[in-house]
Amino acid sequence: MRPAILQPAGTLPAGLPPLTLPSEILTAIRSGAWVVFNVSGGKDSSAAMFTVNIVLDQLGHPRERRAVIHADLGRAEWESTPGLVEQLAALAGLPLTVVRRGAGDLFDRWAQRFANGKRRYEALETYNLIGPWSSASLRFCTSEAKAHVIGPHLARVLRGATIINVLGIRRDESTARAHAPDWKRDTRYAANGNAHGTRMMLWHPIANWAADEVFSAHDCLGIPLHEAYTCYASSRLSCRFCVLQSSADARASASAPANRDAFVHLCGIEAESTFSFQPSRWLADTAPGLLPADLRTRIAEAKIDAQHRREAEAAMPGGLRYVKGWPPRLPTMAEADLIAKARAPILARHQLANHFPTARAVRARFADLLALRRAA
Repeated sequence: MRPAILQPAGTLPAGLPPLTLPSEILTAIRSGAWVVFNVSGGKDSSAAMFTVNIVLDQLGHPRERRAVIHADLGRAEWESTPGLVEQLAALAGLPLTVVRRGAGDLFDRWAQRFANGKRRYEALETYNLIGPWSSASLRFCTSEAKAHVIGPHLARVLRGATIINVLGIRRDESTARAHAPDWKRDTRYAANGNAHGTRMMLWHPIANWAADEVFSAHDCLGIPLHEAYTCYASSRLSCRFCVLQSSADARASASAPANRDAFVHLCGIEAESTFSFQPSRWLADTAPGLLPADLRTRIAEAKIDAQHRREAEAAMPGGLRYVKGWPPRLPTMAEADLIAKARAPILARHQLANHFPTARAVRARFADLLALRRAA
């Protein structure tokens, strides 16, 4: 890990660790780049905004070239989050922009993903049934609802400018973030050499901080904390319920009365889909006492059906599992028979039509898919 760098021109109050301030970011700041704070309402983004503001003031960066942006996740968001974000922006003395994904919220996205997965499974366009949830390896929840909303907005409204996007990412948060750089170019929404000359940079100023140092910054600078921390003892703020959340944080969230409807809704999707919210943990097990009796029964049935689905899919030929450019080849009649038999109960469980009930029908479908792939 590279050591944090704090230029002499910018210092924080005693007791707070230095910010990571690479020379590339410093040069952009001194050249009058826009500095935009991505604020979620969580402790890390808040600490990043208030400490960076101190250094920016000391560097003489104009406040009129700073802004706050927040991606509203709809029903996935704690009810108190929008109000806290407004309060944080006001305390920082910066304008706030709230952006939202155009078509529905994250709950809608999960439901739509499962609907699409069922449609594709019914048409034998996928080998296994695809569940609704995002995951550590497929974080479309953050990419689609946050990055892909914020990035294009900034590139549009600040066209032609250099934009420093400040993110409260810390390396000790997770294994995935342990190797986060101090900063990097963001060419997703401002490609190199674009016609407008827009340049986007991602900066992680508190990348080297520990959680206790973040809380110290809140105490030292009088930054308000979200109720998830202060009232419900959550270790972090994310969505009400997050696919990466610890079981303790899920229980903390479930204990908030305002989160009950969201909890019941997501458990309902678990029951309908037979896919647990996390790969090894059912959200419904977090606080089963909050669920209506009929939903507890449906969850119990869903767990049994999930096991049957896993067993059926495990019996399908391994050499035909999904790979890029699927299907890889035509199955033998024996393989096609295994596929037909495995699919039948899964289709029935989700009230889907069985268009390929026999080995011959499955093999013909694979032949059609292979022909379509060759034609493409």
